[in-house]
Amino acid sequence: MTLEPSTAVAAFQPSEAVLRVQRTSLRVQQPQSKGDLVSLAMGEPDFDTPEQVRAAAARALEEGHTHYSPLLGELVLREELAARIGQLLGEVASSSDVLITQGGTAGLSAAILGIVNPGDKVVIPDPTYSLYADLVSMAGGTTVPVPLAADLHWDLEALATALEGAKMFVFCNPSNPTGIVHSREELEALADMVAGTDTLVLSDEAYSDLVYTQEPFTSALEIPGLAGRTIYCQTFSKSYAMTGWRVGYLWGPSDVIASAARVHNTFNGSMNTAVQLAALTALQTCGPDIERMHASYAVRRELMFEGLAKIPGLTVSSPEGAFYLFPKYDVDMPAAQMVAHLREFGVAVRPGSEFGRNGEHHLRLSYAASAEAITAGVERIAAGLAALK
Repeated sequence: MTLEPSTAVAAFQPSEAVLRVQRTSLRVQQPQSKGDLVSLAMGEPDFDTPEQVRAAAARALEEGHTHYSPLLGELVLREELAARIGQLLGEVASSSDVLITQGGTAGLSAAILGIVNPGDKVVIPDPTYSLYADLVSMAGGTTVPVPLAADLHWDLEALATALEGAKMFVFCNPSNPTGIVHSREELEALADMVAGTDTLVLSDEAYSDLVYTQEPFTSALEIPGLAGRTIYCQTFSKSYAMTGWRVGYLWGPSDVIASAARVHNTFNGSMNTAVQLAALTALQTCGPDIERMHASYAVRRELMFEGLAKIPGLTVSSPEGAFYLFPKYDVDMPAAQMVAHLREFGVAVRPGSEFGRNGEHHLRLSYAASAEAITAGVERIAAGLAALK
């Protein structure tokens, strides 16, 4: 007798963690770019990874570095990173407190999921990088968004109020999506707010090499008042044009890093060995490459800023860091709808509302694009806005 295969489908419901993210997430997936569409929506460098880094990965593979890496990461890479972190701290940093992660994304995930319990209060700026709120939702925590001031820096009074009883404050500096850079004075004000509390500070400094202010960039690690409570998250993606390599790292208090490492090891296991050795080469040799890319971004930044500033009805923020601008438009149309409208004019951007409720009526534009693409994209934005007048 031949048995017919069963057509019954097992009942399935996503986990509550997934459902929480689905209910609250503001993240959007844009359609694939086609035809002559100009994209100013990308969040990654348009440069190739420097040649010597690619060569280092190939060499590592040829030399047989194809086996499991230690769960915290390769010691030689962690020691190099600890030395650099120590320079920011002004004291010795232990390599045992460095965790190599599957990109900055996995570092943020490991930190938040390793710390936040259901019901914990986590404060974030609004707008900010949308992954933070999704991770807090996954952990079962409560996200408290704090609207920014008019200049897109922190509203210090509102932030101080929101931080009362908070388990953690998460922010990026320089900021995605606003492109602003938080000053030493702002960070010192934050330190005063959390003094005497158990609030942890997660500082995502992915764009720290891409700063255009007259004052040098200040890391949260350089603020004495934040010592003992700061978790430092970094990535090789932006500075070294290594987005596809997926390598980042965390540093922080020993017990916090041990907790984050447990999460990372459970989800990801150890990092790719050859990629870590390529990352070491990036650290040791790519200073000139960072300067070259920074100089190119600076030119493109001015090109985009000047072009956008000429468009009626568009208020352009000061481009202080990263490779983003966050202009506000005066048309009564939701940002997601505005993005769809502008695609009809041949330009892709991201809706400000993706980054928080207070990002509504803003657009996030990236100048990690060619000068030709920036010029054409700005012209198409101008045409798209003019058609709505």
